[in-house]
Amino acid sequence: MKKVMIFGLLVVAAFAVYWFMFRKTGNSATDTRQQPIALKKHSDGFNASIDKVVTTYLSIKDAFVTADTATVKKNTMMLVSLLDSIPVSELNNDSANVSEVAKATIADIRANAVSLLSQADITEMRQDFRMMTEMMYPAFFNTINYEGQKLYLQHCPMAFGEDKGADWISNSEEIINPYLGKNHPEYKGSMLHCGEIKDTIKAR
Repeated sequence: MKKVMIFGLLVVAAFAVYWFMFRKTGNSATDTRQQPIALKKHSDGFNASIDKVVTTYLSIKDAFVTADTATVKKNTMMLVSLLDSIPVSELNNDSANVSEVAKATIADIRANAVSLLSQADITEMRQDFRMMTEMMYPAFFNTINYEGQKLYLQHCPMAFGEDKGADWISNSEEIINPYLGKNHPEYKGSMLHCGEIKDTIKAR
């Protein structure tokens, strides 16, 4: 009888330990699922610097629409300064490699902006603007993990003649072509709305 009682107590104890461990494991899994996912966010200062770069790029694009080369160059000079002011070191919080890639991409955009400043012909300026755009999308926006306003990558299939297309970035879905513009020597303003949206650039 005594052996039976001892055996019964051992069974109860084993069950209690099993139940306690199972419950603890189950609660732990539930707690893990309920924790919010951490999102990487840039500082307000970093995002403000990127917003200024984008806004200045858009002002260059608008000046090309009206073929205002003086304003194009004025805003391009501002863009160069703003590119130099991006606090790229903040990206080291993600990884040093991200920071280095961002620096290289910004240097490419800057080099084409500086080239634009040396041009006298508007067609050559537009070619440098095309290259600036190519450096910005997708490399620049992807590398910095863009968190700004919604933008649109737009394309004109005949920006520099038949089968010589080019892209630009806009903050509007409306197509207003900076390569053919309002005062094109051949098309005048008839090709102002030539183009299409290729992609959307959204905050991650």
